[in-house]
Amino acid sequence: MKKSYLILLSLICFQLGFTQNPNRIYQSHSEENDIFSVVTNDGEYQFLFYSEAIVETTFIPLGEDYKPKSHAVNNELNRIEAKYKYEGNVISFSTNGVSVSVTTEPFQIKYFYNDKEIISEKRGYYKSAHQPMEMVKGNIIADETEKIEFNLNSDEVLYGGGARALGMNRRGNRLPLFNRAHYGYETRSELMNFTMPIVLSSNKYMIHFDNAPIGYLDLDSKNDNTLTYETISGRKTYQIISGNSWYDIIDNYTDLTGKQPMLPRWALGNFSSRFGYHSQHEVEATIAKFEEEEIPVDAIILDLYWFGKEIQGTMGNLEFLKDSFPNPKKMIKNLKEKNIETILITEPFILTTSNRWDEAVEKNILADSIGKPATYDFYFGNTGIIDIYKPEGKQWFSNIYKDLAELGVTGFWGDLGEPEVHPHWVQHTTGSAQEVHNIYGHDWAKLIQEASLDANPNKRPFILMRAGYSGSQKYGMVPWSGDVNRTWGGLQSQPEIALQMGMQGLAFMHSDLGGFAGANLDDNLYARWLQYGVFQPIFRPHAQEDVPSEPIYRSEKAKRLASFAIEMRYRMLPYNYNMMYQNHTQGKPLMRPLFFEDDSPELKTYSETYLWGDDILVAPILKDTVETKRVYFPKNSKWFNIETDESFDGGQYKNIKTHPAYIPTFVRAGAFIPLAKTMQTTKEFDAKYLQLQYYHDESILKSQREFYFDDGKTLNAIAKREFEILKFESKSKENELKLKLNAQIAANYFSNTKIIELTIHNIEKEPRRVKVDGKKVDTSYNSKNKTLTLTVSWNTSEEKDILIKF
Repeated sequence: MKKSYLILLSLICFQLGFTQNPNRIYQSHSEENDIFSVVTNDGEYQFLFYSEAIVETTFIPLGEDYKPKSHAVNNELNRIEAKYKYEGNVISFSTNGVSVSVTTEPFQIKYFYNDKEIISEKRGYYKSAHQPMEMVKGNIIADETEKIEFNLNSDEVLYGGGARALGMNRRGNRLPLFNRAHYGYETRSELMNFTMPIVLSSNKYMIHFDNAPIGYLDLDSKNDNTLTYETISGRKTYQIISGNSWYDIIDNYTDLTGKQPMLPRWALGNFSSRFGYHSQHEVEATIAKFEEEEIPVDAIILDLYWFGKEIQGTMGNLEFLKDSFPNPKKMIKNLKEKNIETILITEPFILTTSNRWDEAVEKNILADSIGKPATYDFYFGNTGIIDIYKPEGKQWFSNIYKDLAELGVTGFWGDLGEPEVHPHWVQHTTGSAQEVHNIYGHDWAKLIQEASLDANPNKRPFILMRAGYSGSQKYGMVPWSGDVNRTWGGLQSQPEIALQMGMQGLAFMHSDLGGFAGANLDDNLYARWLQYGVFQPIFRPHAQEDVPSEPIYRSEKAKRLASFAIEMRYRMLPYNYNMMYQNHTQGKPLMRPLFFEDDSPELKTYSETYLWGDDILVAPILKDTVETKRVYFPKNSKWFNIETDESFDGGQYKNIKTHPAYIPTFVRAGAFIPLAKTMQTTKEFDAKYLQLQYYHDESILKSQREFYFDDGKTLNAIAKREFEILKFESKSKENELKLKLNAQIAANYFSNTKIIELTIHNIEKEPRRVKVDGKKVDTSYNSKNKTLTLTVSWNTSEEKDILIKF
């Protein structure tokens, strides 16, 4: 009897745990204009479907009006019809993929994808007393918060919340949604510059809480299988994003919030960057030194000394200081003639000591406090902040960028855009600081994008920023991971941060290579960080000015190792540019966790090895004096060491001997990897010449890869039909390997004849003969490396067939 009682009690507790707010009572439901509504005693639910993988839910509490404004959702997105069914006490709204089930008594909302339940509301919406967290006690101020609560399965791994250093599994944390810099962080950072109201589950779904004001994400911090979104105010709207694979989910999410535009090709090159260059002479001498050392470079970034001699007291001048930069127009022109782009730092703060303070007050561009410009102190001085939501502020700031763009500046760095200091009492035109804080950097990026395009309508903008919001990728934002410590601990957190942000749509998240904070001149750390940088989205060494970030100013050892890494980065330009295209069209991250294609349970929390695009496996060296690196090889593939051609079967760990000149890197069997000639800048990239590597293996009977090319600068080249896609195919059978080259050439793109230097790896013995289009050709076989090399002249308007007989 006692045992039966305990079983009954446990069943009741289980039911209560997965039952929604017991005080919420169903009253009615309806459908109109593809929006399904369910009315309860305390408010109304509205459901709409953006696709067969995305459903949006909004709860409108009794007495409140619907708030339609979303800062994240792509305005061009259409809605689709869903099927309605009402049986017994269950109302369902469904597509062929995602569906919603509403049980009327006891009230319960559940979400399904392909008929499998993925998540359900627990209490759903409710209000309760605000429980402040010590780390944001003075930042998130409210007596109570509004919450939306969900059930979790006990085995789910949770990702998301923006940029954090917490380990890949973020479950167990209550995370503030308040963008704030963390200077000098290392292996753990609970709060950083770029937070996002996003949760992804290892059960392959995503929740995006579509609300701008600050708050929290509680990822089961009480260990009771509960996910809770908290906010101080705003919309009670969230989207459930589903998919059959991780790639589908991110593709669907970036359809919802906008795809990243194509960056200019030079963005994939090396940047000369430090805090900072004090003069025109220093800028020109630095680039001359890169040329002298024959180390490739594509851009130079000018930190705040371009508008002032001192760090403090000058922010907001936003014009070249003539004493230090006597002829900026000529400097920028001279750099351009060397194929070097100029990028300038800007901040949204106008100090009361700035040359522009009186102008800012007179033109009414600043955020307010009781009828006057809001001013407050921070590290750089006494300041106001530009109200970019005020028409006067937006126009004034836009004009600054347009003028600089017309001077020849081709990229802008938006710094301190959290905003770094943003007191809650500051009032913007559209709301309080607490309401706009997390979207300020997001909307600032939009302003810069629009101003850049106004000045140069056919030129791709470059926008480097450290803070934003969900969907910031649609404004072309290139985020970085903030002021990381210049230590091994600082390096160790970088793969995790970039992988997580790529999963949340921000595929170009990168780090200050070498680290920013601290005067550490460790050559080994510097080299290993730059070697990792070869396989992170943006290659930008940066540091405080008491240590040189540029390889040209480092020791001979560091310079040699850095030069090798930079050359490899440039040689991989065709492969990397294709990843940019994949991200633009499919939302694919450049850096991808291994669990994207290998469902082994231990990989759900693994970030020490990752995929770089479709076919390259990277294992960065994250600790000092590492002689071997334990690497996991994803199953269902065979992998080749990119330097030695040693092969490894997938589905296993191996200890790989390290080398000081490069990090362990591997290529998937069956992959085609296009490489470029060495070059000083990406402007010298010659698409007529490719070194094409094919990794042959008898297990690969058929393989195909495609690579996108355009001129690297034209805006909307795809829509303008100004591109080509090169297609490479292999077919293998006993004693024979066939390769085929063909191309898709868009109507408005001119494609030259290409010279393909083809290297085929893992050829066990010299072939009996090799024919190209039926004609025997000369080849070179390396018996030691087991590689076959031949040169092919290819008119891309025709197919090219290569037959290898063994």
